[in-house]
Amino acid sequence: MDSTVADSRDEPQTDFIYCCGAITEVLKFGSGHLNSGHKVLFLIIPGNPGVVGFYRTFMQTIHSMVAYHHPVWAVSHAGHCVPPDSMDMVEDASSAAEADVFGLNGQIEHKLAFLSKHVPRETSLVLVGHSIGCYIILDMMKRNPELKILKAIMLFPTIEHMAQTPQGKVMTPLLCHMRYVAYLPLFLLSLLPEGLKASLIKLVFGGIHSLDHTVLQPTVGLLNGDCAANAMYMGGQEMRKVLERDNVTINKNLEKLIFYYGATDHWCPVQYYQDIKRDFPHGDVRLCENGFRHAFVLDAGRDVAKMVVEWINGDLRT
Repeated sequence: MDSTVADSRDEPQTDFIYCCGAITEVLKFGSGHLNSGHKVLFLIIPGNPGVVGFYRTFMQTIHSMVAYHHPVWAVSHAGHCVPPDSMDMVEDASSAAEADVFGLNGQIEHKLAFLSKHVPRETSLVLVGHSIGCYIILDMMKRNPELKILKAIMLFPTIEHMAQTPQGKVMTPLLCHMRYVAYLPLFLLSLLPEGLKASLIKLVFGGIHSLDHTVLQPTVGLLNGDCAANAMYMGGQEMRKVLERDNVTINKNLEKLIFYYGATDHWCPVQYYQDIKRDFPHGDVRLCENGFRHAFVLDAGRDVAKMVVEWINGDLRT
């Protein structure tokens, strides 16, 4: 009987909503609607692509490790999901373009708008950012200091000089100058049957021995031309706009922040870890000792989730 209950609790709810006028997918473990009785919400702010399905195992593990006491949600980036048949990518194309909702600034405002509309102000937040999601969280803290943040976990944070990183040097020309060239092959891929897309994805991921197979279907969805185009557009802005680390915001929120850097991360080199460790000697700044990749959700979502819960267990008890 207990295992049946646990299994049902491990089944998430998926909602599609318009936020800032753009299609948004919300993956929810635990309560699908919050009220004043919900004291803590875990909210995942994804990397790019901002596809919430990538984080399913990660979220499920967090939810079970906190004994199902706290809901665990993830909000996609605007336009990084395939709309259901009854919805479009945007409610109003002209207003979405004017607000640049698919750009980096628009994505930050999108997350703040989501919190304002869907999360009670008295609910304490455990924000978990991954990659560019960490930059978004820092900017959210800066723009709205009144957010009730219990803890902000920064996993493999791309919060400074992205274009100068090894991966940034490779991706900047593609994302900033050749983005439209990539649209044609993306469009052609989007025309393939779903089964063939899935086979191609399995082939690409074939070298990952302990691949989490729950990431396959979300990756197939990403081959929808519009989703990939929106992700690339946002990526181009990241290369141009993620420059100096926001030391002022970090300093103001230092006790709430935990940074976790990869030891072999081509998006945020070890030098960035050493720099922030030097600049904030009293901060909680950690270097991975487990060999996790930047895209940890591919094969280590469960392990990283267990680590995150261990870090913050004391905060959840207070």
